[in-house]
Amino acid sequence: VQLQASGGGLVQPGGSLRLSCAASGSIVSFNVMAWYRQAPGNQPELVAHITSGGNTDYADSVKGRFTISRDNAKNTVYLQMNGLKPEDTAVYYCNGSQKVGDYTFAYWGHGTLVTVSS
Repeated sequence: VQLQASGGGLVQPGGSLRLSCAASGSIVSFNVMAWYRQAPGNQPELVAHITSGGNTDYADSVKGRFTISRDNAKNTVYLQMNGLKPEDTAVYYCNGSQKVGDYTFAYWGHGTLVTVSS
């Protein structure tokens, strides 16, 4: 399965963007789908994740502003980002995890750049 992230771009502070992560195959078998981000000079950060059961969790820095969702019929995961701040500037990556027996397989998409600037 390949993951393709899209939807990044340049937005002013306070603006919104919606990122999409389209999978080449079914995401039903993914136990967890997540969005990570990495700003220049920083370590990667887990932004949000959603389980196969629809449970979600967020980094404290984005709670109340970002919403993760998944559409299994479209094999796509979304990240709705509202109230964007300059510190949200980063390359955003989508990730999918499949647990098979004792093993966990991780899939990564290419990143999409989000720049928040006036």
